[in-house]
Amino acid sequence: MELKQRGVMGKLKSLIKPHYVTKQAVSNISFSVEEGEIIGYLGPNGAGKSTMIKMLCGILHPTSGHIRVNGCIPYIERRKYAMSIGVVFGQRSQLWWDLPAIDSLELYRDIYKVSSTSYKQSLDEFNELLGLHEFASTPVRQLSLGQRMRMELAAAMLHHPEILFLDEPTIGLDIMVKEKIRDFILQWNRLRKTTVILTTHDVIDIERLCNRILIINNGEMAFDGSAYELEQLYTKEKQIIVTFKNSAELLPALLHTTVQRREGNQVWFGVQRSEFVQDVIRTIVNSYEVTDIQIRGTDLESIIKNAYQSGKKDAVHEVVYSNFS
Repeated sequence: MELKQRGVMGKLKSLIKPHYVTKQAVSNISFSVEEGEIIGYLGPNGAGKSTMIKMLCGILHPTSGHIRVNGCIPYIERRKYAMSIGVVFGQRSQLWWDLPAIDSLELYRDIYKVSSTSYKQSLDEFNELLGLHEFASTPVRQLSLGQRMRMELAAAMLHHPEILFLDEPTIGLDIMVKEKIRDFILQWNRLRKTTVILTTHDVIDIERLCNRILIINNGEMAFDGSAYELEQLYTKEKQIIVTFKNSAELLPALLHTTVQRREGNQVWFGVQRSEFVQDVIRTIVNSYEVTDIQIRGTDLESIIKNAYQSGKKDAVHEVVYSNFS
């Protein structure tokens, strides 16, 4: 990375004798993914997500460590490997701009040597799940963003890849198209056990699709686990709203709990940690007549923000970027 100096003299110096700084995009990352998992690969801008995805796709060659995906080394066995993966980059198109959208699928059918029977079956599924028939004959340059993204997904899935890489697939789309794309991903994963690696900044994508979350920060792994585990790690307090049958003015102090608010027979309790919630509820229910209990936690967006701000966790020294087996 070249560092530019400010001012006329600085620019002149940079031109004559440029100063370069080496920056490591990702470091000390190790994880494996099971067949059929949908992984949310998250991190703030500049954290190293796109670099990682490009290495997993075989576009970039890592300077150290090992990558093995579905038995292949992506950057060495690129032709063989490309036949087993599908890739959708939200800001990049793999469709032919001036041709009708369906022509791109026809071309990919020949490139991936998809049989006529398989192609027709896939097209029927795409039409049912993504509604491609509505705009299949329209030139790609005339498609809306939502229509183009649906066609991008179809092109990526036409050869039934075992692994699908999605980089911001719902960015800039309206609510209805986002839901259509999410439903398609879930359905395809359920029917064909397709493994999905998804980068996104949309929290609803994560909530609806991902059974596991990886968070990268400053090029290093900050978290690897489920959304529930992420919540347990980064949520400091839960809120329990209890509606008592009778007045609750004389409530005694409860362990690990503070009374945040009272309104008639309704009381808002703050519980210090998630693991104490069940004990607090059990104590209340066993001691008082209760008509309703609600539990509220920190929303996922705030939890992820806390994870970004907390910095890196313990580093893993063996760098094995991915291992699909």
